[in-house]
Amino acid sequence: MPEPEAPKRDESTEQLERDNQQLRKENARLQEEKERLRKDLEEALRSAQRQAAPHSRNSLKKNPRSPGRKSGTGYGQHSRRAVPEPVDKPIEAPLPKECPDCGGGVDHERTEAQYQEEIVRQTMVRQFNVAIGQCRKCGRRVQGRHPLQTSDALGAAKVQLGPEALTLAALLNKRMGLSVGHTQEVLELGFGLRASRGGLSRALTRMARRAEPSYEGLRAAVRQSLVVRMDETGWRVGGRLQWLPVAVGDGVTVYAILAGRGFDPSAWLVGAAYEGFLVPDGWAP
Repeated sequence: MPEPEAPKRDESTEQLERDNQQLRKENARLQEEKERLRKDLEEALRSAQRQAAPHSRNSLKKNPRSPGRKSGTGYGQHSRRAVPEPVDKPIEAPLPKECPDCGGGVDHERTEAQYQEEIVRQTMVRQFNVAIGQCRKCGRRVQGRHPLQTSDALGAAKVQLGPEALTLAALLNKRMGLSVGHTQEVLELGFGLRASRGGLSRALTRMARRAEPSYEGLRAAVRQSLVVRMDETGWRVGGRLQWLPVAVGDGVTVYAILAGRGFDPSAWLVGAAYEGFLVPDGWAP
């Protein structure tokens, strides 16, 4: 008997088979990509829990370069620390009586100078003997005051930090951005000064109040400048969004941290009636 002929395949069937094969390949590729991403995610989650170096590569270079500067013309300009002046304390480093290798005698040939700059931790304790009296005319209590005193408080609050310590605390906290807790650690580790975070915070607040007249003088100076350049940026206070407008005048820069933005905060710095040349960044207020 003659063999039956195979059914003819039309073009649509062949196209469907080709599409099916293509979809199978795409599905296999997506499965591989999914597995790779899953492994990368697991590794990232594990790495987040490890105490690793902040710049760890997790893999070593095959041919790493040797560390340090390279010799030759590519070394760059040679530099060294300048000899400090004046020398506070010369110290002799005499020769040993015997050679450390063979035990023989040692003859002196020359003396070379070596310098060392060191921080000597020294905490000074001042005792102010405060005179207390009474006015003969009005009967008011009168108390003496020395220029080095930072407070008039007596009794339970009679132990305080001096002006140099408070100045360093303000620079660490306000200019360098250290928290009050880290400022406390620097004072204790570096100088042996113990202070609570609350005490430092209150001391910084008192310093800010005493600086108010100087701040107002700066604000008045910027209002008298012929040209004032202004800008603002976002600021966080206790996790909440605040705004920091700044005004730059003739030799003076003033900024403030305020709750809002717009015309009123800007006018608070330079004044609503400012008649000079205002240079903004294009923002309408």
